[in-house]
Amino acid sequence: MISAKEIKIKAERKYKNFLQSIVEKIEIFPLVILGDKKPGKSLSNFKDEITNLIASSKEKKGFGYTITYEVRKTKLLGTQSFPSSIYFETKNDFIKFLKKEKEVDLFILLSKQTIEEFPESKPWIEKYPLKLVANISVWNNILKVCRFFKINPKPNLYIRELPIKVHTKFIENNKGIIKELLDIIIANSVNLFENDFEKRFSLKYSESLVRFKILDELISSEYFSGISDISIPVSQFSTLKIPVKRVIIVENKINLYTTLTLPNQENTIAIFGKGFQVSNIKNIEWLNEVEILYWGDLDAQGFEILSQVRGYFPKTQSILMDENTFDKFFENDLGTISKVSIELNLTEPELVIYNKLKENNWRLEQEKIPLDYVNLEFNKKEANFIQKK
Repeated sequence: MISAKEIKIKAERKYKNFLQSIVEKIEIFPLVILGDKKPGKSLSNFKDEITNLIASSKEKKGFGYTITYEVRKTKLLGTQSFPSSIYFETKNDFIKFLKKEKEVDLFILLSKQTIEEFPESKPWIEKYPLKLVANISVWNNILKVCRFFKINPKPNLYIRELPIKVHTKFIENNKGIIKELLDIIIANSVNLFENDFEKRFSLKYSESLVRFKILDELISSEYFSGISDISIPVSQFSTLKIPVKRVIIVENKINLYTTLTLPNQENTIAIFGKGFQVSNIKNIEWLNEVEILYWGDLDAQGFEILSQVRGYFPKTQSILMDENTFDKFFENDLGTISKVSIELNLTEPELVIYNKLKENNWRLEQEKIPLDYVNLEFNKKEANFIQKK
């Protein structure tokens, strides 16, 4: 036989439907709870079950579930009154049984207020009433944010600059629920292809920086007052106007420092790609007009990043990532196991060494390659570059 504890579990599962009925103004009472469990097999068990069931019922407490009975005769239990149905007769019986009177009152008040102020939010509240309940303590502040964006759909301010009377970290701490509502309330002003909150809702944000080094002394002197190591936001880097014809993308900082020891490289800069964060520069259009060299570690990840870069800039060439370099300087170091299974955008020679490195989990870090060898390889590239000019 079903117990009071099991009835509560089933009633809690119907709580979402109950809240939805409030928004939709649908009557769902009496609300039936299925109690299809068989009674105990002994008379004493049966009586205990009935006693416990009645103890938490409306009959005893004045609220909660109602039990109806039917008289039946069985072999094991004889003639007894068996529960035939269990149901909540009224809304008050239901919410008092679940001890949610205050919560329901607040839900009614806040859902009504939200729908009156933002009618377009009604389908969302009907679908996700428990999200409102989960945020009930901060809902008034959420509405403050929604009001501001309704009037100012493209504020172009940093989050903490917004003139909304909430805690400075409130929006940052509640981005998920606010995003769902703003997607509806200011639908025509949302940047739908942006997942980042700030970009999606036309807010200022702290841009990623591109760190690069000028390898041509003339460019450094003429355009940057002799400064050669520079970090600027991506948006500024995308509009950079200097006579660059070749870019070396390096995977890590050690490689970046090494580039400064190279002989003067005409019309050349080196960019710190930060491994897989090289995606920060994928939309820099002027990079499509220059020669690009990628210099990464000789390990599985190095070639996977090379493939990533080549996906953005198809003409990218690798440097110091060949089998000859690996065989000369490999010191039996192990790398990080690669779980990549997609087809990579590599040349045949690159694919051969990539598979060898991946299979054996080998790594040759670029800083372990002697500087005179690095200089020699870059001098070859520089000679070819000048010859092309």
